Amino acid sequence: MHEHGLATLVTLGSDGLAANHIPLIYDPEPAPWGTLRGHVARSNQVWQDFSPDVEALAIFQGAQRYITPNWYLTRTEGGNVVPTFNYLVVHGYGRLNIIQDPAWLRSLVGQLTDRYEADQAAPWSVSDAPEAFIAAQIKAIVGIEIPLTRILAKWKVSQNRPTADRIGVVKGLRDAGGPDSLAMANWVEDALDSSNASDG
Repeated sequence: MHEHGLATLVTLGSDGLAANHIPLIYDPEPAPWGTLRGHVARSNQVWQDFSPDVEALAIFQGAQRYITPNWYLTRTEGGNVVPTFNYLVVHGYGRLNIIQDPAWLRSLVGQLTDRYEADQAAPWSVSDAPEAFIAAQIKAIVGIEIPLTRILAKWKVSQNRPTADRIGVVKGLRDAGGPDSLAMANWVEDALDSSNASDG
């Protein structure tokens, strides 16, 4: 949730399910599940048209990668292989709260900015913009807060394949290159190492 902060927020409104894509900050407090915080444009209907008695769902999508059977070392043993997708996701559930306090919103915008500017050579700060401009921008947004009631992690990292195939998947992903491929290679390898450790 920290590394892949752009969440798909699913809510129930008067026309049925609605999905919005919103950067959210995860705060581990209060225990045990923590809180998600973000904001939307005041023109976005999600903050006015949602069912307060129905939990919202925030979906965080991590690395994902198509897995070709060509990477399976067992493919020559009868050909009983098919393609698949490996993926990592986290689902956060909780009721949506709406916050319009300007000080709260200013603090949140600062946190979001600091989080995503951290890897820049010269990070931009909210204080770099004129105060009157920032105040006007704050008036144009509405805060959302989701005290989480549960978190569900789901992943498919070739854990259903024999060791030989998982080794082949790691090699194939590393050869393919790219951020998602390399991240998924690490997850498959970590799962393989954990499986081997538990077997030993």
